[in-house]
Amino acid sequence: MIRPVPLKDAVDESVYGGKCASLGRALRSGLPTPDGFALGVELVKKVVRRDQPVVAEVTGLFQALAPAMAVRSSAIGEDSAEVSFAGQHATVLNVMSIEAMLAAIEEVYDSAQTPEVIAYRQKMSISGDPAIAIALQIQILSDVSGVMFTRNPLSGASERVIEASWGLGEAIVAGLVVPDSFRISPTGEIIERIAGEKDIKLIADANGNVLEVEVEPDKIEALCLSDGQLNNLHQLASDCETVYGSGLDIEWAFSQEKLYLLQCRAITR
Repeated sequence: MIRPVPLKDAVDESVYGGKCASLGRALRSGLPTPDGFALGVELVKKVVRRDQPVVAEVTGLFQALAPAMAVRSSAIGEDSAEVSFAGQHATVLNVMSIEAMLAAIEEVYDSAQTPEVIAYRQKMSISGDPAIAIALQIQILSDVSGVMFTRNPLSGASERVIEASWGLGEAIVAGLVVPDSFRISPTGEIIERIAGEKDIKLIADANGNVLEVEVEPDKIEALCLSDGQLNNLHQLASDCETVYGSGLDIEWAFSQEKLYLLQCRAITR
């Protein structure tokens, strides 16, 4: 029977997709990535079809990820320097029951079949049917999160460019806030700090929900990253470049002052 594998063992991108393979590489390299499991393309199909032996195998993983997990898409050919599916395929956060876990897997699988994704595939001349693998990861309850580019994605300048906001990073991806922005030189000097307008944040509650809540008034335009945290992000960028090479798009989160790497991929041209 096809079985899930620990995320660190997700080596074959043709089976587990680019995201799982990238996260597995991060774990094998000692980068601070949340642990979890990888579900290959054929296994995901069997779960969606409710093949009972496979469903039992997958739901047996729940306790290792409890109390909450993130269910993330990992499509074959999902992200590269030429093509990015960022925001196209679903991610389901704060999954806290076996029933919600199965529903989240189906939601992620179905997200690859939408008219928008099909149109994007046609626009980028990607042939064949979508092939979706899935990463199941321990949910990080982010205090602050965001994205970081290891070179400026607009100018190409050799500098770190960071966007950050309170709570879960999906607030930035969904355009719900104007994030803080920072620039750091290749040697670690902070070049620029610009406060955004972060009047709401997304949080994971104890009932398996992701809630949009108001930010305290004194934090709306206050910088959400300290210089120490920026130094940690600069070091993470350097560590990622050692593993993956230059020109990276990194998703990250701080939870109780600990920095986590959530995703690392090439900057899309």
